[in-house]
This record gives sequence, structure tokens and C-alpha cells, in this order.
Amino acid sequence: MKVGYFQFEPTFGNVTDNLDAAIAKISSIDCDLLVLPELAMTGYQFTSQEEVRRLAEPVPEGLTTQRFARIAEEQSIYIVIGLAERDGHHIYNSAVLVGPHGFLGVYRKLHLFFEETLFFSPGNTELSVWNLGNIKIGLMICFDWIYPEVARTLALKGADILCHPSNLVLPHCPDAMVTRCLENRVFSITANRVGKEARGGKQALTFIGNSEIVSPGGHILHRASPDQQELTIVDINAEEARNKAINPYNDLFGDRRSTMYGW
Repeated sequence: MKVGYFQFEPTFGNVTDNLDAAIAKISSIDCDLLVLPELAMTGYQFTSQEEVRRLAEPVPEGLTTQRFARIAEEQSIYIVIGLAERDGHHIYNSAVLVGPHGFLGVYRKLHLFFEETLFFSPGNTELSVWNLGNIKIGLMICFDWIYPEVARTLALKGADILCHPSNLVLPHCPDAMVTRCLENRVFSITANRVGKEARGGKQALTFIGNSEIVSPGGHILHRASPDQQELTIVDINAEEARNKAINPYNDLFGDRRSTMYGW
């Protein structure tokens, strides 16, 4: 199957323009599964809760989910998109999954990073795996990478691919995702953004790009540049993620001694 990411630089607050640009870029691509960055259509560096609430959308009724659902149906593709989700009095840093038959689900980020803690509620959705027919995928968002429990839980639930929308500013994640794949024998697709944001007198945030697709063996199948827009699609064999044998004597999950771990 063909999987990919779209690394780009959204203009803060211009949801409609960002949507138009992203959809124009991915229209007519030959791909089965595509991942876009965290908060892909709003930008990242919010300055107030009022601003977050104004830009957040309900799921699945909101503009971002509906427009990507249409393009997913038209192109028979699965797409993962990061967005700010409004649900009653709560705002979540979320990722939605849409496909050929519409909206499939939402994941709300469990581990908030830095000033996200000022603007978003901690996620309350279960770490879930979606069966897309010939593959199973799990969703995680950006800073979730630093908690190995997230990737391990998704892998134990059967995920072949970890879809990882991100707005990375720390340098460690791209290499850490190699470890997450190796220790779980899964694929990962990290879709990061590029550019800078410096709003409301705050220190500028520089996003590191380096979106990547990693194999179950820890091989980087493709890593993007740190500062350029890039749409990348690669061929993978998802069945590689279902072989947990390390050698004839060791099985990655069969050898787990969970009663000894204390959690």
C-alpha cells in the first residue's frame, strides 16, 4: 500500500485558506493513507482561550472534518488530520480519521506540551485502533511520542501503523520514533510542520520539519527536510508489522513478562 505525509506551513488563524491550499495539494494523489500535522489548519501558538475557542471546531460537523471527508470519499483515501476540537465547554487537541465512507473517529491528545496546558483539556479518549480493511492504524499526537506506553498500547491492540500528527519543536522526536517502531515492530508516519510562529510577544517557536516514515525494523524510509514543504508517499508492506519474531527463540510480545513490570 501507499502511505504518506504532507509537511507544510499553515498561516495562523486562516483556516479556510489553509484548507484550500492543503486540499489543492493533495487532490488526485495516488495514496492509500495520508497524515497531516497537528493543528494543521489553525496554526499552533495561541495567545488566549478566546482565540482557541474561536478557531476550534466540532467533530465531525466542523468545516475541517467535513472537507477532508469529502476529498477522502472522492479519492478513496484515508486521511488523518490534526485540529482543535470544541466539545461543549472543552477544547481538545485532536486528530480525526476520515476515509472513503466518511468520518471514522477522533483521538484527543493525552499528553499536552508546554502552553497547550493553558488552552486544551487533557484527552479523554481511549487509545484506539481502527481496522481499515487490510491494515490497522492507531493515532497519537506529537508529545505522546515521549511516553513509550502510548506506542506500546497501540501495538498491543494490533496497530500496524502509528499515525502521528505533530508540531515538533524539540529535536529528539524523529530519532525517538525510530526506537518506538523498533521496540514495537510497527510502522510510523510522523507528519510535522515547518516555519516559525511568534505571536503576542511570546518567544518564537521554530518547527523542525523532519517528517518521516519508519519501518518495523527501525529503518527511516523517508525523512523530510527541516524547513521545506514536502508531500511524500512511499510503498510499504503492512504485513511486516505483524511479524513480532526477533529471532527463532524470541517473540517481541510473546516474551513480555507483564506481571513483573509493576503497571
